[in-house]
Amino acid sequence: MLDVDEVEIVVAHSERTTLRVGDVFLKIDADQKRIDVEVEAMALTPIPTPEILWRKPPVLAIAAMQGKALGVLGKPSTASPAAWAAAGAAIRTLHEAPLPPWPWRTADDLASNLEAECEWLINNGVLPTDLVTRNREIAQAALRPWTPSFIHGDLQITHVFVEGDALTGIIDWSEASQGDAMFDLATLTLGHEDRLPEVLAGYGTDVDQEAIKAWWSLRSLLNSRWLLTHGFDPNTPGAEFDVLRARM
Repeated sequence: MLDVDEVEIVVAHSERTTLRVGDVFLKIDADQKRIDVEVEAMALTPIPTPEILWRKPPVLAIAAMQGKALGVLGKPSTASPAAWAAAGAAIRTLHEAPLPPWPWRTADDLASNLEAECEWLINNGVLPTDLVTRNREIAQAALRPWTPSFIHGDLQITHVFVEGDALTGIIDWSEASQGDAMFDLATLTLGHEDRLPEVLAGYGTDVDQEAIKAWWSLRSLLNSRWLLTHGFDPNTPGAEFDVLRARM
């Protein structure tokens, strides 16, 4: 291995730690099934992904992507409209690809989880009751029948890399599955709702924008407890709590 000046902690919590050592990322995961999914999904997807350098459980080593992330949650994205459209076009290619073999959550599972998370947010005084109730009402529109697509499943803005106006690749595939295509579009534009038209310019037609808006609420409600209990703050500017407040 080449000499490096430092080891960067990219993300660290009780489930997974990711380190950057020069141009290599080391993903250390407590659940090897997630890594199995990540490796297989990267082999199946028709869009660019990081090169897998080696795997020795519990560690997966992958090469750094060219370019930079499309943006970060809570800060304005400096990426061009064309770059956002390129991301949309790549996502459409993914959604039209043959399905991976493993299923996603059902609408009934999501509804049950939503009920539990809303109850926890209210009973623990995390968010005002009216804020949770309003977003729960909006979220219901996502709990509809959908035709399964090959989805990334965790298409955060930091997982999409671009160089200039071109997409160079997408990372972190451990949540990939058969699922609702609108969930990916909502996750990418969470906190960057003004960029949705640019994404859709590349993605094309057959888009349920009401479902995307519902997923902004649903994802934020479902994820808040996990974030709080794993050392993250959903109340930072532009993050999940701001997304929920914007719906009021």
